[in-house]
Amino acid sequence: MTRHLLLPVVLAVVHTASAQGLGGLWPVPQPVFTSGETSLLISKDIEVTLNGASLVSSTNHGSSSVSSSSLVSSGVSRALDNIFSSNFVPWMLVPRYKLSSYEPALNGTIVSIDSLAITLTSNNSTFKPTAADADESYNLTVTEAGEAQLSSFSSTGVLRGLETFSQLFYEHSSGRAWYLVNAPIDIQDAPTYPWRGVMLDTARNFFPVADIKRTIDGLSYSKMNKLHVHVTDSQSWPLEVPSLPELSAKGAYTQSQVYSPADIQSIQEYGVARGVDVYFEIDMPGHIGVVGEAYPDLVVAYNMEPYTTYCAEPPCGALRLNNSNVEDFLGELFDDVLPRVAPYTSYWHTGGDELNAQDYLFDPDVNSNDTAVLQPLLQDFIDTQHTRIRNAGLNPLVWEEIVSTWNVTIGSDVVVQSWLGGTAVQDLAASGHKVIDSNYNYYYLDCGRGQWITWSNDLAASDFPFNDWCGPTKSWELVYSHDPAEGVTDAATKSNILGGELALWSETIDSQNLDSLAWPRASAAGEILWSGRLDDSGQNRSQIDAAPRLNLFRQRLVARGLGASPIQMEWCTLQQNASGCAQPA
Repeated sequence: MTRHLLLPVVLAVVHTASAQGLGGLWPVPQPVFTSGETSLLISKDIEVTLNGASLVSSTNHGSSSVSSSSLVSSGVSRALDNIFSSNFVPWMLVPRYKLSSYEPALNGTIVSIDSLAITLTSNNSTFKPTAADADESYNLTVTEAGEAQLSSFSSTGVLRGLETFSQLFYEHSSGRAWYLVNAPIDIQDAPTYPWRGVMLDTARNFFPVADIKRTIDGLSYSKMNKLHVHVTDSQSWPLEVPSLPELSAKGAYTQSQVYSPADIQSIQEYGVARGVDVYFEIDMPGHIGVVGEAYPDLVVAYNMEPYTTYCAEPPCGALRLNNSNVEDFLGELFDDVLPRVAPYTSYWHTGGDELNAQDYLFDPDVNSNDTAVLQPLLQDFIDTQHTRIRNAGLNPLVWEEIVSTWNVTIGSDVVVQSWLGGTAVQDLAASGHKVIDSNYNYYYLDCGRGQWITWSNDLAASDFPFNDWCGPTKSWELVYSHDPAEGVTDAATKSNILGGELALWSETIDSQNLDSLAWPRASAAGEILWSGRLDDSGQNRSQIDAAPRLNLFRQRLVARGLGASPIQMEWCTLQQNASGCAQPA
């Protein structure tokens, strides 16, 4: 990946004591982060300039033709709102009843930050890059005299720097001031991996647009840059396709649970303004039985029982292969959808996981479950869909089974999403594929909370105590321990591992528990994917160092409107020293 660091690179990362306390940031900046112990206020009338010109803040969410200055302007507005309106008094992060010892005295002598000078060296909007082309690096300095400067090659990098800037400040307990505690500050920061995301399944359970936008907020606060929307599956089709209206008319759970074209555009524009690429997946040829509600002749094995014979979960159903009507349908589908999403993203996911060969015993054009018969048909199917995606100016993605199970040959532009664990990521990358890691052992955030399937009395004993297939729960510590490229030494192989994506499959997730299951566990991965698994001494990043900062960051998420779960009891956070809650030797 390319980094355009505007100041000399210093390989050591230096932290002071205050940087580990109230000055802690998430994710921790790298390769350079130095800070001191001087407190500064920030003026509510702070003057922000962009390349020397006064910047008029904006709430514009952006559009396909948005300028870099507009992206920066709206980013400044959000950063200042997070500082002045969505902040918190950090009493829970300092020793009990000692907040006054950490807060600056408002006696008129303390220096205030009155200006922020932003330098953007490129006028190109960078909200639609392919993963390897994104430049998110930035430099941020705050002097003891109260001079703040932020520079970046791209508008996306400015957004990342503004997030860091906003995390420096706290609300004073008086309610009439905001302050930081660790000037002077020098940060030169850039991500380790270009792909840092979350997948949200909107088909098993529906999520209103507000939930999706709030998830984008959490991603941007965590310096993550991808939201993968698994928008359809066999259970429901909540995506309105104007040229094929029966899909959502008959496939959505209810007509109040449908994403209109305006909704999709709004979601993507919301992501653009926050440096988050929102891209979509319509899984195929499996996981698509719901099409049978509108077009029964296009699918096979729809709702076949027992489901365990024909699919991973009910209802079953797959698109027919080697069928001209299916190809006509998909041509119309993609001609409608792809041009509408393409202005805002560089990717489209065609799925391909868990295809069950048994389904094709019921396909009159195939009448076989022999993989030797099915493989060339699947090859033709994938080739055709990926050509359509490329013609729309997008890069295809697939789940790993397309390559590893079905031996389909894919183009060099195709990104493979790996979820099965083991050495799959390394093996795929070593074979020359671009890979993103969604290893279920670490990154499946829905796991470990029991089954959604129910049992009759005569079967219950054999499945007691009803654990799900992918437990245990993926704690933040487990998520934090995972590096997609761990153990990979070959440079070419390592460069093919683009990053990671956590999964929120929604069989037991909806609006009521989305935030608490996603955050701050996804943020734990966000730090590893941004900052790297190793610290400045070459050791694995420590939970002892991370816990106080993640506690702090969780408070920021809550103050900004996300229902993030606590990671520890308040006794631990009051110590602001994770060793007090560390496992003794």
